Amino acid sequence: MKLELRGITKSFGPLVANDHIDLVIEPGQIHALLGENGAGKSTLMNVLFGLYQADSGAILLDDEERAFRGPGDALAAGIGMVHQHFMLVPVFTVAENVMLGHEDVKAGGFLDLEAARARVRDLSARFGFGLDPDAVVEDLPVGVQQRVEIVKALAREAKVLILDEPTAVLTPQETDELIEIMRQLKASGTSIVFITHKLREVKAVADVITVIRRGAVVGTAEPSASETELASLMVGRSVSLGLDKAPPQLGEETFVVTDLTVLAPNGQAVVDRVSFSVAEGEILAVAGVQGNGQTELTEAILGLLPSAEGAISLHGKELRGLSPDAALDAGIGFVPEDRKVDGLVLDFTVAENLVLDLYDKSPYARGIALNLPEIRRNAEHRISEFDIRTQGPGQEVGRLSGGNQQKVVLARELSRPLKLFIASQPTRGVDVGSIEFLHRRIVQERDNGTPVIIVSTELDEVVELADRIAVMYRGRIVGFVPPTTSREVLGLMMAGVPYDEATAQVTDQTDTTGATQ
Repeated sequence: MKLELRGITKSFGPLVANDHIDLVIEPGQIHALLGENGAGKSTLMNVLFGLYQADSGAILLDDEERAFRGPGDALAAGIGMVHQHFMLVPVFTVAENVMLGHEDVKAGGFLDLEAARARVRDLSARFGFGLDPDAVVEDLPVGVQQRVEIVKALAREAKVLILDEPTAVLTPQETDELIEIMRQLKASGTSIVFITHKLREVKAVADVITVIRRGAVVGTAEPSASETELASLMVGRSVSLGLDKAPPQLGEETFVVTDLTVLAPNGQAVVDRVSFSVAEGEILAVAGVQGNGQTELTEAILGLLPSAEGAISLHGKELRGLSPDAALDAGIGFVPEDRKVDGLVLDFTVAENLVLDLYDKSPYARGIALNLPEIRRNAEHRISEFDIRTQGPGQEVGRLSGGNQQKVVLARELSRPLKLFIASQPTRGVDVGSIEFLHRRIVQERDNGTPVIIVSTELDEVVELADRIAVMYRGRIVGFVPPTTSREVLGLMMAGVPYDEATAQVTDQTDTTGATQ
């Protein structure tokens, strides 16, 4: 089935999310929609899937104009969508999730679960998914849950499958498996719209690449284009994708965590007896699939979450039990993973956000009054130093782009002498050009002798920044490895495989492949 979008425009108030977008997806084609977070990719696909109504433009299937009032219309027309955040009911089985909203009914009004099981078995066998129809979804690994989402779409005879940031929560091995599944679907005649911001994956699987920037199509490219060329299209200027950093000059191990355990409200250990240390002048990157305790680890260090037991010390001072204010006063700089919720007050100005943790201290306070001229001078200096693109210190921070909002957070946290710097997902939702700057600034802090902890689900970022990598799985550290460790080994460790076993598996695979060739 040929899919064509003509002149699709969608606005939210003054924000034009999609600006007269034209797009053609040919039958049996993997068409990558490449762009930074916030470029308008997901909005466009939500219009196609009937979740949003376009302000203007047309959707054509096999040259016939169609109108979708909701997802049901899109599904009936042969369009399926796998959302970035899965739309599955965790306590239902695979078969129950697949039939949900599309139920088969037997005589007497009873659900025909056996028909749903048979459909799952058939599709699973056809594409090698290995799904058990009676498995409960919450017991399945994330990569397998994604296969359930794909089977849901295929069970409704989707001819066009939209995959929205499908690798965001996958290990490298699961990503490779998904790419192979996409190739199988293509071979069966299914067209795929692959939405992503990851250059490596686009080059691996796409037939055609369309690049979107600020809501508009800015060009198309062949998979043979270099990552640098694609990045330049995404950003609108030339960028450097490599990070040139000198070897670390390690000092004393001034930050030490010993047997730290953090309990969830249900009593489950989300951080389970974790121990590590970070030296002055070292970047320790914590790698892992989202949801394996990384967030709780950093929040416990800052005092945002109570820890059940263990010790956290900085320069010999115990931090566990301190309030976040006291932890910041002890010399911790902290960049939270969600800047809009935890890092900024969006209605405050850039100048005000730059002193959120210092507003009551000299020189920004005079007694009980704010020293507004000094707050403005600080803002002007930080805006220049961190290249924050803003109309001025008085602009509301909520009106800045995601990358510039992140620069405000980093500028604030790095504007005072630090004894420890923690950044969780430091470049999430940030364009390639801003990533380049933020990475350099983090390395500069390391070179100043500060211990640095980076938490990231982006494996490329982990390898780029780290002097040492700690891999977390289900609240525990599986092992510590150098940044030269192969992606295959890191991926297995992210799935819980210890380092020695992961290395042996990769070595065996390599030997087998070599022998086969």
